[in-house]
Amino acid sequence: MVAEGILSGRFRRGEKLPSSRKLAKHLGVSRITVTLAYTELVASDYLTSRGRSGYFVSDTAPEPPSFPPQSPRHDAVDWPRVIGQRYSGGVTPTKPLNWSSYRYPFVYGQTDPQLFDHTNWRQCALQALGQKDFAALTSDYYDQDDPELVSFIARHILPRRGILAGAEEILVTMGAQNALWLAAQVLLTQRRTAAIEDPCYPALRDILGQSRCHVAPIPVDGDGLPPEALPPDTDVIFTTPSHQCPTTATMPLARRQALLARARALDAVIVEDDYEFEMSFLSPPSPALKSLDRDGRVIYVGSFSKSLFPGLRLGFLVGSAPFIREVRALRASVLRHVPGHTQRTAAYFLSLGHYDSLIRRMGDTLRRRREVMTEAIAAHGLQIDGSGAFGGSSFWMRAADHVDTETLSARLRAKGVLIEPGFSFFAAPHRGSCHYRLGYSSIPTSRIADGISILAETLAKDA
Repeated sequence: MVAEGILSGRFRRGEKLPSSRKLAKHLGVSRITVTLAYTELVASDYLTSRGRSGYFVSDTAPEPPSFPPQSPRHDAVDWPRVIGQRYSGGVTPTKPLNWSSYRYPFVYGQTDPQLFDHTNWRQCALQALGQKDFAALTSDYYDQDDPELVSFIARHILPRRGILAGAEEILVTMGAQNALWLAAQVLLTQRRTAAIEDPCYPALRDILGQSRCHVAPIPVDGDGLPPEALPPDTDVIFTTPSHQCPTTATMPLARRQALLARARALDAVIVEDDYEFEMSFLSPPSPALKSLDRDGRVIYVGSFSKSLFPGLRLGFLVGSAPFIREVRALRASVLRHVPGHTQRTAAYFLSLGHYDSLIRRMGDTLRRRREVMTEAIAAHGLQIDGSGAFGGSSFWMRAADHVDTETLSARLRAKGVLIEPGFSFFAAPHRGSCHYRLGYSSIPTSRIADGISILAETLAKDA
């Protein structure tokens, strides 16, 4: 409050401030709180202390601007004409920022504060702020990454998926979506064709639309993307074989090998998005496509958004060195690198064993929630259209054909229930109007049954 008063010009240089006792009484706070604030402002040169006279605004305190604030002007720019390329208008679903205030948040991809290891993450963040890591905190890596984090990814994360890669084949990204954007920018042109799953991750469709390439949506079945359906002019194949988004279908090993063979015949490359690679709590996952690749044509995308927290915005790309070199150069021209403190904090959290402990704890909790969800869904006769063979954190659901789940979602919000309508995942949105997704990573086990009951009752009224 005092700093804002100085910066706005309400408090002038040399002006005396109330004593700590008077200000504490006026604000209804502890006197020590005011004393600590005054002390910090003195250290920041906003205030000066004059013996027994009290606190005054420092003679060297920042001055407010001397020019008066300008009144708003009429915007005379014809922005629809001036804007050369448009990036808005996609169908990527939005989630309420206050999702945690809903009693039954069947939202996907958010973090449960009861599961996250906040104490150890904070300690790792403080450790990364230490003098020993001053360079990692403050340096401009230009186009490089934190070697500690890259080393852990190469030695621990990737081998779990059967992947071996050197540092020159790994790039740290601002999450999986940033990795997909970088890959699309480097691999695609207006003359090339990208094959995508239908339904698929909505943001990927937006990314490919911005690249202006030709897009070929391929309907998935119970085993994921069918290789034989890929058109002959395909250049890049985007797929989520381990946990298809959003149907959760798991591609069998035979189909993975068939997909690699088809890509080889087309001379196409594959971008494998393994976004829930740590969520296999039911049984060990199938080998990653990248681990089966003998031609170097698979680019692997990993993310810590689901296993740690989405706000971290930390992921990675793994590919052949020539590809990573180009992606690295593109990233450097856009955002240089992922913040060093974020990378070093994550490196400590991973290397000290906290990450593995968190994954085990999450797996146990998600297993129990999945069991309760399965029982509740069966008890109310709801239809599951897809559930991951190895785990995951969501169910892909289907209502009756006449049900519009976007309208259903709005009705459920009024009852404290959040679901995710399915239309945005499809190339032709009307195809997914009766689908919806139920996540269980963020809802307490004790509330699942009641939430499913409300959902079923609301659906029954549409029958």
